[in-house]
Amino acid sequence: MKAEAQNRDRRGFSILELLVAMAIFLAICGAMFELLRMSQEKYSGETQLSAAYQDSRLAMDQIVRDFNVGGYPPADMFSVLPASMSQYAITPVAWSPGYTAVPPNPCSVGTGGVGTPCMTPGDYDLIIETRIPADATDTTVKWVWYHLDQPSFTLYREVVVKTTNDPLSEVQAGNSQTPFLKNVMNSPGSQMSQITANYPAMFPRGQPQPIFQYTCDTPGGPRPCSQAGSNNSPKSIRDVDVTLIVMTPQQDLQTQGLKLVELFGRGHRSNPAN
Repeated sequence: MKAEAQNRDRRGFSILELLVAMAIFLAICGAMFELLRMSQEKYSGETQLSAAYQDSRLAMDQIVRDFNVGGYPPADMFSVLPASMSQYAITPVAWSPGYTAVPPNPCSVGTGGVGTPCMTPGDYDLIIETRIPADATDTTVKWVWYHLDQPSFTLYREVVVKTTNDPLSEVQAGNSQTPFLKNVMNSPGSQMSQITANYPAMFPRGQPQPIFQYTCDTPGGPRPCSQAGSNNSPKSIRDVDVTLIVMTPQQDLQTQGLKLVELFGRGHRSNPAN
């Protein structure tokens, strides 16, 4: 009897007990792997969103910095005006059409002006006229061109030496455009409906949003250039408001939706003499 009791005590787990234990173990492992997958997807999405934000912030800083030093050096800085136009700036913002050394009637910015509508500056196109301070030995004034290529959703930046030619024609012929910021979705094209469904506040009334919006000086104070009447011209631009709407390179792995960031900045003209 005592031997039989000892044999019963040494008996192992039954097959049913092993199956139940295995099922519980597999369920726990499955839950752990699912949590790990969700964590990885969330981390990937947050990493991409953070990268898009950082790239946008750096781009915004550069645009604002370029505009802030626009119009340097102004013509009245010289007691004797240099013979070459490339040695001084006429205005912080170059324009097309109609740019000349002493423009009698520059084009009007957007709508509401009295002159020919500008090809640039525009909603997605801005040419800043300034001396780049990075190289102290180079005293020539440059045209810094920001331009959104809408088919590729890429914002380009190009720097060319100022000439007597039309600024837009000159920068377009420069062939030195550098991709400055990718996935700029201010004008998302065929993706508009999908994006506005997820981010309706970014696109009021479902309309594309300009990158650049301009404020002009008027006798009554600063006003949007479209409301500045006879003062609606590039020479009167005081501020530029910059809006960057940038999408992450890949869709969110959890929601399968597009992820966007939106940044706002303002460049202020610091050379009132132009």
